[in-house]
Amino acid sequence: MLPKINRLKKRADFSRVFREGRGFKEDFLFLKIVKNNLENSRFGFVVSKKFSNKAFLRNKIKRKLRELMRIKIKKIKKGLDGVIIISPGAEDFSEIEGEIDNIFKKAGLF
Repeated sequence: MLPKINRLKKRADFSRVFREGRGFKEDFLFLKIVKNNLENSRFGFVVSKKFSNKAFLRNKIKRKLRELMRIKIKKIKKGLDGVIIISPGAEDFSEIEGEIDNIFKKAGLF
């Protein structure tokens, strides 16, 4: 599980990322990032209702994403806030994992 210091939680933080952040797109994945004035990078996740109407499936994807970010957070630059948005089109989680690597390289986070 992603540590609490690395999670975006507040609506104001999400709004700031959406308002001021730079966007990067890969197939069904969208990443918005903006600098913060903290020592840690923080991430939040949005899984579209178009992905699935079932809340347990959306929450399952978010849990898997948090675990994936826990592993990758050591390689990511410090002082960033990011939101990862998953839209319909993802077939399985291994596909999502590969796309996250691609989008992070594209955004220069590693």
